[in-house]
Amino acid sequence: MVLRKIMGLVACALIVGAASLATAGIPDLTNSAASRAYTGPETLSLFSTPDGGGRAFAECFVVNGGSAVQDGTIALVVNDGLGVPIENFPAEDMWIAAGGTPGLVACAGNLISNFNTNAAGETEWQNALFAGGFSTEVTRVYINGDELTTAGYAGLAINHNSPDINADGVVNLSDSGFFATDLFVGPYNYRSDFNADGSLNLSDAGFLGTNIGSACPAP
Repeated sequence: MVLRKIMGLVACALIVGAASLATAGIPDLTNSAASRAYTGPETLSLFSTPDGGGRAFAECFVVNGGSAVQDGTIALVVNDGLGVPIENFPAEDMWIAAGGTPGLVACAGNLISNFNTNAAGETEWQNALFAGGFSTEVTRVYINGDELTTAGYAGLAINHNSPDINADGVVNLSDSGFFATDLFVGPYNYRSDFNADGSLNLSDAGFLGTNIGSACPAP
């Protein structure tokens, strides 16, 4: 009887140990976490262009903030099922997205994180994006194609717009037509409010004009 109990305990320990080993080194969507540098309540807005000449995440506009700027850098910590940071997890397996029509649309592979995770399991999105389109939905963070499920996580309050309004990879007369409609006909449309100050005016026209011809890099 005693021997059977001992054997049972050993078997249970082996099962628990095997389960722990199965989660070690594998990203866990609940234990991993994403945040933006600015911790205030306001939504931020990132202005991007297809050629990467837009603003870095550290230069996000504050939505309806009169062209005020805050740091929207996104930080991600990748942990496994045991809560242990995963070092050197590939950048190409971590990316962001923002939905809508058309949503945030990047040149090939440009929404991935800036570097592989470091020894603390950390990576970030700080560099300017090569992107077009627009989105007023939250920015979402994905690992291996699945969104984070961390407690309290509901995406990050960062909107996106670009002079490549129709998200075809180039800023041209088609985008100018959309902008002119928004500016002169209305009603207000965030897609053309490139400094996110809550109004459409000549400042936004300047953002468009200086980026005519901007295009995604050749593959």
